Amino acid sequence: MKILSTERLTLRSWRDADSQPFFEQINADFDVMEYFPSTLSREESDALAFELQRRIDVNGWGLWAVEEKASGQFIGFVGLNSPLIELPFTPCVEVGWRLSKAFWGKGYATEAAKKALEFAFVDLELDEVVSFTAVPNLRSQAVMTRLGLCDTGENFNHPAVPSESPLYEHVLFKITRDEWAKSL
Repeated sequence: MKILSTERLTLRSWRDADSQPFFEQINADFDVMEYFPSTLSREESDALAFELQRRIDVNGWGLWAVEEKASGQFIGFVGLNSPLIELPFTPCVEVGWRLSKAFWGKGYATEAAKKALEFAFVDLELDEVVSFTAVPNLRSQAVMTRLGLCDTGENFNHPAVPSESPLYEHVLFKITRDEWAKSL
């Protein structure tokens, strides 16, 4: 697996030591999980970390564990994913992130996701990358915009979210390789 590096961050494989902070500081945190149907149990969190690493092992890329270089601290994940669930625009590759609240507001999600997009368009030679989130999640939509993704206006109802939930409707953002190259 290729390790990706930015000025302040390392995108790397998952380690056993990531499990505890991944659960406590991210998946069990109500603020971090505000735009997901629920927080995760320790077992669900560990299973997710295992699955994310399994996909990296199989594909050579995925939703990488992110480490802050200055502290060596695990701060969450950022990277690329091929959703397994059927959505109106699948198959696709999405760019996504989930960071510990202690690391919000530092530009880390944008910095790491820019590196993931570079990997998507240069190494994988993808033609397009998408990103999506629940309509109320304006913070993630702001990151998508900073990355150069554009709102397609093609909102959709997420099949894994209960229809009565305020998180049911999602926005879809996209960027093409050409659009990404022009933004450099």
